[in-house]
Amino acid sequence: MTYQYPDTVLMIFCKAPVPGQVKTRLTPPLTAAQAAGIHIELSETTLKRATQGRLCPVQLWCAPSIDDDFFSASAAAYGLALRQQQGSDLGERMHRAFESALATYSHALLMGCDCPSLTGADLEQAVTALRQDHDLVLAPAEDGGYVMIGLNRPCPELFTDMLWGTSQVLEQTRTRIKQLLFRHHELREQWDIDTVADLARYRASLISI
Repeated sequence: MTYQYPDTVLMIFCKAPVPGQVKTRLTPPLTAAQAAGIHIELSETTLKRATQGRLCPVQLWCAPSIDDDFFSASAAAYGLALRQQQGSDLGERMHRAFESALATYSHALLMGCDCPSLTGADLEQAVTALRQDHDLVLAPAEDGGYVMIGLNRPCPELFTDMLWGTSQVLEQTRTRIKQLLFRHHELREQWDIDTVADLARYRASLISI
């Protein structure tokens, strides 16, 4: 397959859509099965957006196991390479993914699968920033985290002893970027779907399209 940027890879972290293990903050009012359905919908939207236009190769990093039928079906539908997440916490899993990707590619981006505000134009802007000698690219989120990060070399300092899942992640990351003297680029602020209010916002955005 021909890509615009074959030396860059986009990694997407995704959990298997097992009811009771994904989007648990949406239950109640949703049932566990309904929440898993939302997870599938968001993941498929993300994969479609990531592969449209053949910007760069895309890898789907799977948890807890690569063997779920959803992953194999996604790989077939979107031309993805499947990878197994490895590590005891999110930071270690992210760092190991970057180590793996940057052993093969010059530039790597990593994102989740529940950020409907992230557009194809945002992805291209991120790739371009990395190729323009920025050390790091970041897509900040309204909730104090971030929805995407990109690097040109592995950097464990960005992923160790972080307060994952809190509103302090973005500020912690920016502090470490300054300490590392990284030249970095930030995309526009994004929003992802964690709560019932986020889901309502997402539904409203679909109606307005």
